[in-house]
Amino acid sequence: MNKKIFFSWMFLAVLLITVTSCNKSLSLQPQDGITRQSFWQTKEQVQSAVIGCYASLLGDPAGKDKPLSEYLFLWGELRGDMIAPGIGATNDEQDVMNVNTLPTNTVTNWAAVYRTINYCNTIVDFAPAVLNTDNTFTQTQLNAYLSEARALRALMYFYLVRSFRDVPLKLKSTSSDADLIQLPKTSADTVLKQIVADLNFADSNAALTYGSSYYDKGRITKYTVKAIKADVDLWMDNYTDAVANCDYIINSGQFGLIANSSGWFNTLYYQGNSNESIFEFQFDNQKLNSFYAMFTTSRQRFLASPIVMDEIYTIDPNNDQNFDIRGGGASVRTSDNTIWKYLGVNSSVMRTIDASYAHWFVYRYADILLMKAEALNQIGGRGDEALALVNTIRARANALDATNTNPDPTDKNALGDYILQERAREFSFEGKRWYDVLRNAKRNNYARLDILLNMVAKAVPANRQQSAISKYRDPNSHYFPIYYNELQLDPNLVQNPFYK
Repeated sequence: MNKKIFFSWMFLAVLLITVTSCNKSLSLQPQDGITRQSFWQTKEQVQSAVIGCYASLLGDPAGKDKPLSEYLFLWGELRGDMIAPGIGATNDEQDVMNVNTLPTNTVTNWAAVYRTINYCNTIVDFAPAVLNTDNTFTQTQLNAYLSEARALRALMYFYLVRSFRDVPLKLKSTSSDADLIQLPKTSADTVLKQIVADLNFADSNAALTYGSSYYDKGRITKYTVKAIKADVDLWMDNYTDAVANCDYIINSGQFGLIANSSGWFNTLYYQGNSNESIFEFQFDNQKLNSFYAMFTTSRQRFLASPIVMDEIYTIDPNNDQNFDIRGGGASVRTSDNTIWKYLGVNSSVMRTIDASYAHWFVYRYADILLMKAEALNQIGGRGDEALALVNTIRARANALDATNTNPDPTDKNALGDYILQERAREFSFEGKRWYDVLRNAKRNNYARLDILLNMVAKAVPANRQQSAISKYRDPNSHYFPIYYNELQLDPNLVQNPFYK
């Protein structure tokens, strides 16, 4: 199946898989006369529904909402310390950055995530019956498709539980008005248990390859499942399991770091689907992303914070040819602090607006190495191994000596801080910063709350620092409020504690 067919399947899937919402004014009957009863008949239709799940990652089929990748950027970066507002930043976006988020803030709208969850639920609900109508469809094929749907559902819930904590856990699809039920919130622990269950099923049934780089990087493989599991393990403090899941990917020999060369940026970020990639949202010239407008034009919404080059990457004042390749000309255009990672063809040439199809990275091999390093450090007694992995990342990037804190491998806090700093350098603007900081801060009953408080002290304007620090001393403030519209539609929902 080529890329053009992918988007044909996307259109069909939009017609056949009804959207998630508790708004009974929605038209649930497809306008072309195709109904669910006539759709779930063949394995090819199951495949089209699965492709529809991936298509939903790229944008709202109705064109009324921001793309999912834009929400993931906002959720992962607005509360961090690496971006600054541009002239086009909305009031809602600036309020999140200033730790002044209210339930009316549109950034907290989770509909795009639940839309993809509903697509996944539809496959889980209806695909098994196709075994009865298509005698060429095998249980093994069904399980492979179900593994994609359940792993993607797990990933979506993982974003929700890290962003909102307790959220409605909906495991049945919304296919008609009769299915539009109102759900209370489910505890984060229960949601995480379901995430683990979905990932364990996917781990046993996911494909290792689909036969092409495009699909191996754009669809859920067993390697993707292992990466998500490692991330979930770190969040749940299951460090031995995290190491095992990372080792599965490392020992497979299927991935590696793109070498430090003049073409590494073009290979990794402009072309995408490189040997370093594990899972990416597959934008292309048929489906552009929203990043061009976000990071360029006269109304750019976000810039790189000045600390990105001053403190995170730094410069060599004695040798301008000695630089961290991830900094100037990669993450940042240093002349004006433009976020460059999604705009560049290389270190100096910008994409045109019709080439705004940089992929959204969910996991790549560098993430696996640094997740393993974090887990090894937390296990204890394996700091030397953890430090070696960090140094592998730093060597590829030519990280500068000024950012080498030379932590004692036996000092968990010092090495943990070093790993966190390296993650900031490696994954700048990839939607991971807030989650990385929160994960480290909340560990051992918030033993390292100082990490989060120090970050917010740098990130917010001086006149708001004390207010922001005071708010973030309450762990309930580390999670978004439930968007007011969801509360109006579902009386069973209760607002998150900090925002009552």
